[in-house]
Amino acid sequence: MYRYLLCFAFLSSLLTPAVAKDRFDVVVTVDDLPLQGQLTPGETRLGITQSYLKTLKAHKVPQAYGFINAGKLDNAPDGAAVYDLWQANGYPLGNHGYTHMNLGRAESLEAWIADMEQNEPELKRRVKDDSWRVIRMPNLAGGGKGARHDGAVAWMKSHRYIVAEVTMYFSDASYSAPYNRCLAKGDMAGIAALDGYYLAQVDAGIARAKRQSEKIYGRQIPQIWLTHLSAYSARMLPQVMDRLDAAGARYIPLAQALKDDAYSVPDSEIGNGLMMERVAKRLGVDIKEPPSGVPKLDLATLCL
Repeated sequence: MYRYLLCFAFLSSLLTPAVAKDRFDVVVTVDDLPLQGQLTPGETRLGITQSYLKTLKAHKVPQAYGFINAGKLDNAPDGAAVYDLWQANGYPLGNHGYTHMNLGRAESLEAWIADMEQNEPELKRRVKDDSWRVIRMPNLAGGGKGARHDGAVAWMKSHRYIVAEVTMYFSDASYSAPYNRCLAKGDMAGIAALDGYYLAQVDAGIARAKRQSEKIYGRQIPQIWLTHLSAYSARMLPQVMDRLDAAGARYIPLAQALKDDAYSVPDSEIGNGLMMERVAKRLGVDIKEPPSGVPKLDLATLCL
């Protein structure tokens, strides 16, 4: 416990929100509806969603794409209500694969396409226009280079899909499991250390995205932010949004961001990982970051 408290004390000293210098646009996207990871004891999927939406509305987010895995509905009695609530708040739904199948690890391209297509009936039943024809690649896995990637792109194009790229990500999905373990043990020092570490990564991630944009494009492009629907992410979302606000974020719909020239450049590796990292590599732009100085917290062993 003592080492957790020391870590939290150090991290707390780093968590002063950034002063807003350059305004920048942010698209909010949320993966894995109706839930990422295991359900946190004492929570419900619907309650988590209500909390998440309350925060987004409080920060005047005009649109937040919710990317669904309809295969989870079999074991989620309140999962359909999550989709209903998302849409009732005026937010769209998109395709994230029926079982969240990773294109690179799929048995075949055909298996991945079948997984995507199996997700479509739930989307078509709920969404009356074509706004659901937006794909978030599971695990940001675009299949690398070659026939599998190119085949997936060809299928998406023929089915009029738009790929929702990602430029800003704070790895929130990695925190659900340790949070659940710490909560089960009543280890509040562990949770405090987890929170401090996560918020330090958020601060670093916001600054990194803005620096990368300046280095690659010479300006601030609209950032597409990936987060996940989970109890931990919902709990931390108010503080994350406060940090984004302080850094100068203005929230916009995905379609508005995609009008920016940065998203119209042909890209033979679309869907593979974070977009700005991919573009920097292609252009030979050095975006390496110096060490953050934040003590490493082992999420895999925390509260075991």
